[in-house]
Amino acid sequence: MTLKDYLNTNDRFAADNGMFLTQVTPDFSVAEMTVDEHHLNGAGICQGGALFTFADLAIAAAMNACGNVTLGLENTMTFHHPARVGDRLTARASVTCDHRKIPFCRVEITNAGGTLIASGTSLGYRKADAMPFDSLM
Repeated sequence: MTLKDYLNTNDRFAADNGMFLTQVTPDFSVAEMTVDEHHLNGAGICQGGALFTFADLAIAAAMNACGNVTLGLENTMTFHHPARVGDRLTARASVTCDHRKIPFCRVEITNAGGTLIASGTSLGYRKADAMPFDSLM
């Protein structure tokens, strides 16, 4: 099983919310989702927690591509533009400092028109435990 398939199957919260990985390479990943009614907050735009979960899926793939279980220590998100029902979103995460224990990752979420919806950073903690996947591709 690939890391992409493993996370698409086993990150049940992301899967239940229509979020899935489309690409995973060493230190990089791409995820996609379409904003649906159940993603909306009281203001009628995509809820920040939904965007955070979406970014977290992409971050998890990029950071765990090394083969070791890597968990989030600290995450930041900045919301730049609203996402609305029907918007097709893409999250791109890249590890910019692949420290053996404390990797650092950046993520950007854009819509189909290329507008930056949200961006963030993540600091991870890399354990000695192996991730249960056979390959990245």
